Amino acid sequence: MVRTRIAPSPTGKDVHVGSISTALMNYAWAKKNKGQFIIRIEDTDRTRLVPGGEKRMLETLERIGLHADESPLVGGPYAPYRQSERLEIYKKYAEELVKKGKAYYCICSPERLDEMRKKQQAEKKIPKYDRHCYLHQGEVKKKISEGEKYVIRLLIPDKETSFNDLIRGQITVNGSNLDDQVLLKSDGFPTYHLGVVVDDYLMKITHVIRGEEWLPSTPKHIILYEAFGWKLPIFAHVSLLRNPDKSKLSKRKNPVWTSDYLEKGILPEALLNYLSLMGWSHPQGKEIFCLEEYISVFDIKDVQKTAPVFDPIKLEWMNGEYLRQMPILNLKLKILNFYNNKLPERIVTKTIPLIQERIKKLSDYLPLCDFFFKAPEKYEIGPDLIGVDLSKSKTVFKNVYESLKKIKDWKANIIGEEMQTVAKKLNIKNSLFFMNLRVAITGKKISPPLNESMEILGQKECLRRISKIKSKFPANVDQSLL
Repeated sequence: MVRTRIAPSPTGKDVHVGSISTALMNYAWAKKNKGQFIIRIEDTDRTRLVPGGEKRMLETLERIGLHADESPLVGGPYAPYRQSERLEIYKKYAEELVKKGKAYYCICSPERLDEMRKKQQAEKKIPKYDRHCYLHQGEVKKKISEGEKYVIRLLIPDKETSFNDLIRGQITVNGSNLDDQVLLKSDGFPTYHLGVVVDDYLMKITHVIRGEEWLPSTPKHIILYEAFGWKLPIFAHVSLLRNPDKSKLSKRKNPVWTSDYLEKGILPEALLNYLSLMGWSHPQGKEIFCLEEYISVFDIKDVQKTAPVFDPIKLEWMNGEYLRQMPILNLKLKILNFYNNKLPERIVTKTIPLIQERIKKLSDYLPLCDFFFKAPEKYEIGPDLIGVDLSKSKTVFKNVYESLKKIKDWKANIIGEEMQTVAKKLNIKNSLFFMNLRVAITGKKISPPLNESMEILGQKECLRRISKIKSKFPANVDQSLL
């Protein structure tokens, strides 16, 4: 059975979008082959753990729809595998390697190691452990028996290590260039290298699909598999996401945490769709497709080595396409939920047809529509008609008020016709007239269609807002006509 996994570390605010991209490939490959997808928390680096990080990561994976197929809790609620709960397992396997002569104890102090590496660097040598403790194992074991703290190091064989990567082809590394990696730290926690190999073996992971940053570590993992006598999984190292300027994706230029995008109102299905195109293309050249279709056509061998560009602007465009195709009822529920059901459902229902073609993310809704819920307190341009003599503005709004007041059937088309009549009567261009009427009603230069917005607001509220404009005129302007 094909079994894949995602193994995030709770050392940040949330799950990096690059990790979601890799998780999506793992998920799709497992589902395509009727296999299983596992979530494993790699929390052995205790110095970098972020409080609450694991909880937020799991919530994000749940929200985005990448659900695990297996939990270590039999018969109980779902829980991920956690490396911090498996320390005895790692110790057992590390000691097994020592017994086999494939690893050894080391008691070197940090000071000695630092001095050793500085000397190697000064001599322009590859910095790596000098095997001092390996050459004195009898003495080392005696000191350990007396209570000395120790680590366990992998004994790198002096030979070439080769493996085939599904994406990058055959890779060969000379063992003389590799360091005797620490496998088990003095606090009893495994390093990434021991933990990942032991867990992938015990969890029967068939395909290790991960980021290219782990490519240099893979030869050490191959050596570990061979030392244990275990069958290798299939490796595939995907390229890291890049900014549009090809620099490494980092929070200094754009948000990198998945929750940042979800909290902006990017739909999980749109985010997954966009991430599926990172380093891979649909066989038919499609850009918009559902997760099920992605799973059906995805092949890990088709993933490209070229670093994919993660463009938040393109992501927003794609999200807008999803919003435009969404049934009004569904979009209404999405908007209400996004704003924690604090907006009046009646108004949201009426306004969606006006804004569905305009918004790219759910968070765009309120900036466009806040005037439906509260009269504007600020105006993007002055209430006087720009390009019209200020002395005329009082006459203009008086005419607007009187014309709106006379309307019996408060409908968008009738409102529009009446306002065009006023503009013609006052000899003002429609574009100028309606721009300023828009600002008077909405406070904005750009808003949803004005006549339809006025219909939703109602006659009484529109009249109240036109009346309110008089308080915005300079003191030397006669306001009595309003």
